Amino acid sequence: MVEHANERADSLDALMSAFRFTTAGESHGPGLVAIVEGMPAGLELDRAALDADMARRQLGHGRGGRMRIETDTVEVRSGVRHGRTLGSPIAVLVANRDYANWEERMNPWPVEGFAPDEVHLPRPGHADLVGAQKYGHTDIRNVLERASARETAARVAAGTIAKAFLSAVGVSVFSHVIQIASVRAPECDDLSPEDFADVDESPVRCLDPKTSVAMVAEIDRLRKENESLGGKFEVRTFGLVPGIGSYVSWREKLDGRLAQAVCSIQSVKGVSLGEGWDVAGKPGSEAHDEIFWSEERGWYRETNRAGGLEGGMTNGEPLVVQAAIKPISTMTQPLRSVDTETKEPAQAMRERTDSTVVPAAAVVGEAMVALVLAGAYREKFGGDHIDDVHSALDAYKERIGWRR
Repeated sequence: MVEHANERADSLDALMSAFRFTTAGESHGPGLVAIVEGMPAGLELDRAALDADMARRQLGHGRGGRMRIETDTVEVRSGVRHGRTLGSPIAVLVANRDYANWEERMNPWPVEGFAPDEVHLPRPGHADLVGAQKYGHTDIRNVLERASARETAARVAAGTIAKAFLSAVGVSVFSHVIQIASVRAPECDDLSPEDFADVDESPVRCLDPKTSVAMVAEIDRLRKENESLGGKFEVRTFGLVPGIGSYVSWREKLDGRLAQAVCSIQSVKGVSLGEGWDVAGKPGSEAHDEIFWSEERGWYRETNRAGGLEGGMTNGEPLVVQAAIKPISTMTQPLRSVDTETKEPAQAMRERTDSTVVPAAAVVGEAMVALVLAGAYREKFGGDHIDDVHSALDAYKERIGWRR
């Protein structure tokens, strides 16, 4: 009975959530869908900004042939009227232009006289084999179509709506690439929103011009060797008030929610908050941010080793989230595998592929961080209309004496 009670509580929590989103769709199906619930009414959306973020997800030296086929745009199907949110669920569609070449193979309904070839060659490092085992599929395409990173186009569409909300409450979210394969960018501790103005002009979305050139050269070198490349990206968020998230419950800790969200991105294998990867090897005196107060600034810190998070909550400093991306699993020179039908040794399947997705993954990271933060702000400040959110936020800032 206790288990049933917990299940009911979990279900109630989900129903009572102030904000949530979901995606649907397959890589080569008709299209991808995102549904965003919990946005307040009266929020102004920019149609051009939606499409601009979709284009940013397709940027990056090392992308494959599909980027020349797909030109992603967002079709809003509900929840918005004349550029403003209605307070009802927002449904958006991202059409797959490549579906025209896959209509028989990926049609939702049987196609008379057509029997699709099954895929039986799972890729090491991909969802292929385990997904087929879990769901009882003999055709691995039933797994790989949904497991594909193409799904992130829907996340970016949802994330753009979240970023519009965050912008309305004074919060901005940016990303950049800090490593591709063995090439690392110099560390930057004092970045501001202005530093990201031209990040998309870099072919790898790296802020340092010299490193950008070296990253391109590394991609070209390893691509000629039929290798795929991983790396790291960083998402920085500015303008957050202290106290978003909570220390009172593991579910409400913002660092845990961010880590789960970013680690859910395809190929992400690790998440660091602040100096998380480096701080483990430092003594306490070099690991924490000393606290100061002045009449002019109020509470502040002169360092940001915690990456804007203390005790599961924002502390008013910029939020810093880093993610490690493994090399993608689809390779031009496939690794060894086993045919799931014959059980004979074979090379893994080959599909059209990228050499690296780190620059694009950074844009997806932006979206996921924005979605988590939008949800946390909605939980904290509520409001049916965006003006209600502003009133609650202003009252909170006054109560805590926030001066930024």
